[in-house]
Amino acid sequence: MDQLNGSVVTEFVLLGLAQSSGMQFFLLFLLLLFYMGIILGNLFIMIIVIFDSHLHSSMYILLANLSFIDMGLSSTTVPRMISDLFSVCKVISFHNCMAQMFFIHIMGGVEMVLLMAMAYDRYTAICKPLHYLTIMNPKMCWLLVALAWVIGVIHAGFQFVFVINLPFCGPNNVESFYCDFPRVMKLACMDTYRLEFVITANSGFISMGTFFFLIVSYIFILVTVRQHSSIDLSKAFFTLSAHITVVVLFFGPCIFLYVWPFPTKSLDKCFAIVDFIFTPLLNPAIYTLRNKDMKVAMKRLSQQAVSSREKT
Repeated sequence: MDQLNGSVVTEFVLLGLAQSSGMQFFLLFLLLLFYMGIILGNLFIMIIVIFDSHLHSSMYILLANLSFIDMGLSSTTVPRMISDLFSVCKVISFHNCMAQMFFIHIMGGVEMVLLMAMAYDRYTAICKPLHYLTIMNPKMCWLLVALAWVIGVIHAGFQFVFVINLPFCGPNNVESFYCDFPRVMKLACMDTYRLEFVITANSGFISMGTFFFLIVSYIFILVTVRQHSSIDLSKAFFTLSAHITVVVLFFGPCIFLYVWPFPTKSLDKCFAIVDFIFTPLLNPAIYTLRNKDMKVAMKRLSQQAVSSREKT
């Protein structure tokens, strides 16, 4: 790979999160706690959806896939963040840096499409309830999941092809705690203004466009329901509020990181942490504590576990 792009840089130095030992121990505790919550919470949703036949509908299949993506997205950065806390020199190899960027954007692209698929699912369920089972059948659901992965790979591969062929000859300090295309491109030994615009268009404008599309679609759903009944409106708003929260938490940082023309290190860190830690952590809470079917499924699964234990 190094011979292909003419790079002499074999590793990058990451900025890291904190320098003082006290802050490092505090962050270590928080990151371990949050990462365990991310893995256990999202894994719990996947297990419930897989083993409870009552949840084998398109809404929960998409939710289980979203949980899988959240675990993957968090796992691309958080373990590295934890290991780097007490490293004197936070070094990542050239190949690992490129792989991290590639998988971050695959997961991000897949999640983007999954959120759109979930919005379409809610639109069909609320606005076309009589045709819901026909439109959102299992075949259509898995087709949307496959499409999400295809778009995610294309989205990441399109940017990766440009960056992997850039010449890197120093400096090699990445101004973040993880590798990402805009930060790494600035280290190339050439003018990357046009490539930076391509990356911004690919990640930033697509994120911004998708975000506004989703918000408009939710508003359209609420307006459509409002024309029928104010009671249905309150139910629809309660259902959609969880989706809107997830959309804002996911797309808000993405838009800032890739579109905002005046980036700062501190804000970059904060928004990246929201995408990699808080959103994957809050998704299980949002979709389980606010969802009646998930609560019933959790109770049913616990009762089955207790009864099977009593039999043994």
